[in-house]
Amino acid sequence: MSSNVTLQIAGRRYTIACAPGEEAHIEQLGASIDAKLAALDSLAGQSPERTLLYASLLLADELHEAKASQPAPAPAPAAANDDKSAEALENLADRLESLASQLESGADNT
Repeated sequence: MSSNVTLQIAGRRYTIACAPGEEAHIEQLGASIDAKLAALDSLAGQSPERTLLYASLLLADELHEAKASQPAPAPAPAAANDDKSAEALENLADRLESLASQLESGADNT
């Protein structure tokens, strides 16, 4: 079941469907968009579509800047650890093959 939230953005009302419990979050997002647009005097008289386009571009730019200012992810572990692990697995596989051979030859002798 969904809920409806009515937002007022740039002087126009929009009814948006959302999941139950998401109403307050959607209202905050709408208020954020409306505040962005209110700060731009140059949008007076623009069509609703153009106004929402500007809001989308402004918010996308903010998101881009926020992502760009985040620190880079930590580098992956050194390849030396991978090499040691691979060598240990190869040694273990060799031992298992040797034990299997011994078991097979013991089973053949009985």
